[in-house]
Amino acid sequence: MLDRRLFLHLATWLGQWPAGPGLHVVRSHRRARPAWDGRLRPAIAVASPGCTVLSVAPDRVEAVRELADKSVEDLLAALPAVVGMPEYATHAGAFRWSTAPAPLPDAGEWIASTAPGLPSWLRLFDTDVLVVSDDDGRYLAGVGIKRHDAYGHELAVGTVPAARGRGLARRLVAQAARRVLDEGAIPTYLHNHGNAASARVAEAAGFPDRGWTSFGAFPA
Repeated sequence: MLDRRLFLHLATWLGQWPAGPGLHVVRSHRRARPAWDGRLRPAIAVASPGCTVLSVAPDRVEAVRELADKSVEDLLAALPAVVGMPEYATHAGAFRWSTAPAPLPDAGEWIASTAPGLPSWLRLFDTDVLVVSDDDGRYLAGVGIKRHDAYGHELAVGTVPAARGRGLARRLVAQAARRVLDEGAIPTYLHNHGNAASARVAEAAGFPDRGWTSFGAFPA
């Protein structure tokens, strides 16, 4: 049975969940409003083994539905222009979530995203970020939480090249996932299909691959 928090997240974030077999293009006013980082996400899809829901702004539904019989590759190629953002890039990857993060030891501390020494991508978050630093206070790895809605919070992780291979990312992801669950939401984790390193982090942190995927358009 689908976790209630995940169900509520998908229904809220996409505008509908679930749907019947095949691709369903649905309308959501969220696609016409700034997302967690203040930028638009004009097209977001989540696909389970049973159905695919593609969420777009209400005024783009009919145009996107005309592409519904195309392959995912052809749909992605046409999607940015059809949703009115031809300069946007596209993504396609795995969609994961966890209700039981791996029991790994905590690795970092929660600090303000405005703290000195953090990479620019962590500064996009308007809430505290989870960071591990070396003995001299230099940033090594961190996690930010994309609070899409009250029910689903997506984790983003990054590690500097010199600190990779130490298991920091998986420990930070598991630690952040526990916090999300404590807050009453479901932690999600998305990564591109070709990102084997991110897939390994997800598996080790307790985010199994259930065969779900996600695709869409996002700012380049």
